[in-house]
Amino acid sequence: MNSNDLFAPPGPAGDPPPPPPAAPETASGDWIPLDLYAERAYLEYAMSVVKGRALPEVADGQKPVQRRILYAMRDMGLVHGAKPVKSARVVGEILGKYHPHGDSSAYEALVRMAQDFTLRYPLIDGQGNFGSRDGDGAAAMRYTEARLTPIADLLLSEIDMGTVDFVPNYDGAFEEPALLPARLPMVLLNGASGIAVGLATEIPPHNLTEVAGACVALLDNPELDTAALMQYVPGPDFPGGGQIITPAADILSAYENGRGSVRVRAKWEIDRLARGQWRIVVSELPPGSSAQKVLAEIEEATNPKVKAGKKALTQDQANLKSLMLSLLDRVRDESDSASPVRLVFEPKSSRQDPDEFMNILLAQTSLEGNASLNMVMIGLDGRPAQKGLKAILSEWIDFRRSTVTRRLAHRLSQVDKRIHILEGRMIAFIHIDEVIRVIRESDEPKPDLVKAFGLTEIQAEDILEIRLRQLARLEGFKLEKELSELREEREGLRHVLDSPDALTKLIRGEIQADIAKYGDKRRSEIKAAERAVLTQTTADEPVTLILSQKGWIRARVGHNLDLSTLAFKDGDALAAAVEARTVWSAIVLDHNGRAYTIDPATVPTGRGDGVPVASLVDLQDGAKPAQLISGPDAARFIVAGSGGYGFIAKIGDMAGRVKAGKAFITLDAGEKVLAPVPAPQGSGLEALQLVAAADSGRLLAFPASELKELSKGRGLMLMALDEGAAMTAIGLVAGSRALLSTTSVRGKVADEKLALEEFVGKRGKKGKLMPKKWLVSAISELPM
Repeated sequence: MNSNDLFAPPGPAGDPPPPPPAAPETASGDWIPLDLYAERAYLEYAMSVVKGRALPEVADGQKPVQRRILYAMRDMGLVHGAKPVKSARVVGEILGKYHPHGDSSAYEALVRMAQDFTLRYPLIDGQGNFGSRDGDGAAAMRYTEARLTPIADLLLSEIDMGTVDFVPNYDGAFEEPALLPARLPMVLLNGASGIAVGLATEIPPHNLTEVAGACVALLDNPELDTAALMQYVPGPDFPGGGQIITPAADILSAYENGRGSVRVRAKWEIDRLARGQWRIVVSELPPGSSAQKVLAEIEEATNPKVKAGKKALTQDQANLKSLMLSLLDRVRDESDSASPVRLVFEPKSSRQDPDEFMNILLAQTSLEGNASLNMVMIGLDGRPAQKGLKAILSEWIDFRRSTVTRRLAHRLSQVDKRIHILEGRMIAFIHIDEVIRVIRESDEPKPDLVKAFGLTEIQAEDILEIRLRQLARLEGFKLEKELSELREEREGLRHVLDSPDALTKLIRGEIQADIAKYGDKRRSEIKAAERAVLTQTTADEPVTLILSQKGWIRARVGHNLDLSTLAFKDGDALAAAVEARTVWSAIVLDHNGRAYTIDPATVPTGRGDGVPVASLVDLQDGAKPAQLISGPDAARFIVAGSGGYGFIAKIGDMAGRVKAGKAFITLDAGEKVLAPVPAPQGSGLEALQLVAAADSGRLLAFPASELKELSKGRGLMLMALDEGAAMTAIGLVAGSRALLSTTSVRGKVADEKLALEEFVGKRGKKGKLMPKKWLVSAISELPM
């Protein structure tokens, strides 16, 4: 064996450790170089952690401390049905005989093996406080009691049948099993978690019925691939249930590589109440989550703390707080012994959509999270490796074949010995008088019996030790019956040992029997779904955005506000007032045609003058705000420049993530952006006319359906202009009359009604002169 192979299988018990590497020539006497000593010491420590502490075995799925706990408790008679004893006594037995470490390490492992929210199939039946899923610790070991669960028999029932090797304990005073004879692949059933040196493992638990079914299928057809095995094992099965939303293709990839993750979501239902009210009840949580953790996350979101080094909440914190408070009225933890998990969420308003309500909670809390899958374990070759689903099941089947073969061989040996003894007794029974005479008359009856009846020394010794009444007539019938049964059993054992097919059939039958005895239904539902993403980062509230002529912006909560009382700084006045919602985008167009995106939730809503737009976005090249619009991404507006060109664009085309904005409307020198006009969706333009006015006193109306939708650019010519003239306003009109906001030559401001029949023409024409030389600033439909 290569002495440098750290993970080579150990030699026979009692073999001396391999010699250390030869010291260099510079080393002599009692010293070696520090680098060599450090290397050897660290490698020994690393190997000890990897093989002796952190990683489970593929054979029985246990780490050394877990294996020692189970064996010690079985040795103490603490099987299911026995009276439980104090955990402190169990820990003392473990430390004194097998596990030379601190009592906390043994007790913490014992506690974990008893927690039904940690292990899918707990191996220890704990009496007393063994902690909770909310993170509460277990009571001290002097207060709790423990015994084994029935399912622990899957690991321990065959341990005295010659199935596994025993090795000396740490001081050689006792022996402990190197492995447990697991009847099912416990490494998958209960999973494992551990961190070693340079290695880590995170094996999720699985359903016993599914895993055992996959083992049977693989026994019948060893050529099955991982995809075929997933017909039996579709995914992990967590103790707390939940819904696995990861697509099957991703789970397949994780099972093939032995590494990946699954997304697990809490299970919830809508509890309908009287008068249209409703609430959400969460009954199952993902692994790693708890009711207290979820409540703490909601508390942090609704009552955030100022971050270190900051004087106030960040905008993200403020937005999330506003969003959560607008959605959630109250949350209660109603968990009890009957319902281990019961979280009740009551919405602020019953008019909210329950799915959207839960989507926000799932995205912002641990009601949805990832469960890692990193299946690293010690293989049958003694080496740590990352294994896929098929490799794990195949290695366990090899281990099970070896275990059952050893069990059968051990039983065959016992049967042969018993048959040998009984055959000697039958000889004695048949020749009882001669046997008694030889024993009575001989000074050395043992060799005389051997010589007289052709017995072996073992048979002769047994005859000399039995009582005479065991050779009575009735006992003869019992001997013949037992001998016949044992000979029949021996033939059966030899047949199974000599026939691989018979051995496979036996293993299959035992697995199926264990399924019938211990199998249960899946707890974690597997249903692919999209990951919950927080698309709405602020509360959906109505606001009115107010832009001043000098570029100051502010917000007022609500719509249909009376803006006549608004006050502005000296020399400033109202430029635009736009009704919006906090979940929409607000677009500022500067006089160069560039579009900047503002989140309405970030606009100050106090009673002051607001803030400069330049403090919210990076205005380029000394530009100044010109127009303001807002709406959902799909909302359409007709945008135009004073040069007579324009097009239809969506808010989503104008919006951008960078504060420097994006080029949007192409303008020539001296042109400016006109006030955009909302445009209906789809075919809504068919019955409308676009009306355009120029400062030359001309007006043109043409079918709005002739407009073109673009994401940016200059657009089509809407109105031809006289030399030096500019287009001043556009508007959409459904009927034959329009309302014009005008300023006369003398400066009189008035609203004028105008019939459009004589101004209808083709797009791109100059139109006709209006009755008076009005300067039109806005065009709209006549109010009904």
